Amino acid sequence: MVDNLMLTYHTPFHNFASIIVGLIIYFLIMKASKIIEDNGSFISLVFPYDNRIISKVRSFDGAYWNRAAKAWYIPNNEKILKELEHSFPDLEFDDSLKTFSQGNPHNSPVEPLPERKTVVITKTKIDKIRYLIIKPGTDETIVSITKSIEGARYDPSREGWLIKNKSENLRLIFKAFKGFAWVDANAVFEEAIIQPKVQKKSVPSSRVSLPELNEENAKKLVIFSDWIKSTRYSSSTLKTYTDSLRTFFRYLNNKPTGEITNQDLIDFNNLYILKNGYSASFQNQVINAIKLFFKKMEQRKLDIENIQRPRREKKLPNVLSRQEVERLINATSDNIKNRAMLSLIYSCGLRRGELLNLKLTDVDSDRGLLIIRNAKGKKDRVCPLSVKTIVLLRNYYKKERPVTFLFEGWKAGLKYSPRSLEEVMKKCVKLAAINKPVTLHWLRHSYATHLLESGTDLRTIQEVLGHKSSKTTEQYTHVSTRLIQQIRSPFDDLKLDE
Repeated sequence: MVDNLMLTYHTPFHNFASIIVGLIIYFLIMKASKIIEDNGSFISLVFPYDNRIISKVRSFDGAYWNRAAKAWYIPNNEKILKELEHSFPDLEFDDSLKTFSQGNPHNSPVEPLPERKTVVITKTKIDKIRYLIIKPGTDETIVSITKSIEGARYDPSREGWLIKNKSENLRLIFKAFKGFAWVDANAVFEEAIIQPKVQKKSVPSSRVSLPELNEENAKKLVIFSDWIKSTRYSSSTLKTYTDSLRTFFRYLNNKPTGEITNQDLIDFNNLYILKNGYSASFQNQVINAIKLFFKKMEQRKLDIENIQRPRREKKLPNVLSRQEVERLINATSDNIKNRAMLSLIYSCGLRRGELLNLKLTDVDSDRGLLIIRNAKGKKDRVCPLSVKTIVLLRNYYKKERPVTFLFEGWKAGLKYSPRSLEEVMKKCVKLAAINKPVTLHWLRHSYATHLLESGTDLRTIQEVLGHKSSKTTEQYTHVSTRLIQQIRSPFDDLKLDE
């Protein structure tokens, strides 16, 4: 790997002296040193920004970016030090790490850390409030420690413990698990690197700050969440309904559910949803969640019919031309994984989640089929795989060698990140010079429309896309140009003066 990286310095130089200078610069700025933190001993890595180096560093267990130190931190133990030596033979170690690098681990001041359990920390935003999500797993001791952290509360929809996203709370988490578990906060630190802070202008807002959910309503929300899980609703529906109910209860200032009336729902609809300009889909989601909660949990009905529901918007699907799809996929020429992902979405009309959930066993190249399991509506379906797509997937597999999922992230066996896939799409749209707000779902719409324009019947398209209703598939007839382009405008028949 180091040999490849050093080519970066070879290219600009055209004489021997310049090459020597470039190599000296490389060796001087690639350094490792020992750092002692509250949550353990770490190796600090400092090197010039290079995606290939970062990709390798991220593959080490427990590695994360320390924004304050402007360095990558990796747990300090004998195994990782040996891996570092193997991956970066010319990496310069400081005095505190030289004993290992000289192959004498018995005299090293660094003691290998014992095997520990891992606690994953991610982050989210609820009603514009930023939270950290602690996922302790199933170990009773680790769960007990999580419960003891001041300010942490369990959120069933996210299957983790929420605590406000503050630097002092993050330090509190590291301190609580010190000696018991490794804290994997990669998702927290990485987002800070990808999204630098931008100074925003202060804009007056009509939205009011809602009180925290009280214990009684929080318990009812947990019971409702468990009921939704037992009925096998999707995880997205679970999250949407619990978030909607939480906002409703907080708006009513934690009013007992037995005292909530139809007027409360009318006020919430008019004075919170409509006044704050929330979308029609959010309005419908909240009403559906409240209706289901009172019917199943409270055994009574609110008069939902008296609530003014928004009329559904009838928007046409966004479609790219064949030429635009070509430019988009050609923009991935330097990365076979990106090309395979975008090509598969278009060539099979996949949703984002369907692509990321694909496993190696779902590709049946002998029969030319792709098996999509447990898709929207808990349904399985099959899609035809073209010969060109199969060849592309084989070439991708030979190079990347995924283990479980067809497309995996930086760690083998883990699914590729939805956020990373969105970033790939944005980058390719820009490189393809497409001046439209293109999303991944546009490729699915484009696939269906292009099939229709090629003469495929609607019933077949419905099956391939996995639509429950034929009315959903019929929307593509409104954007297909096959018949529209045959229409002759009466303007062409007018005899106008030149």
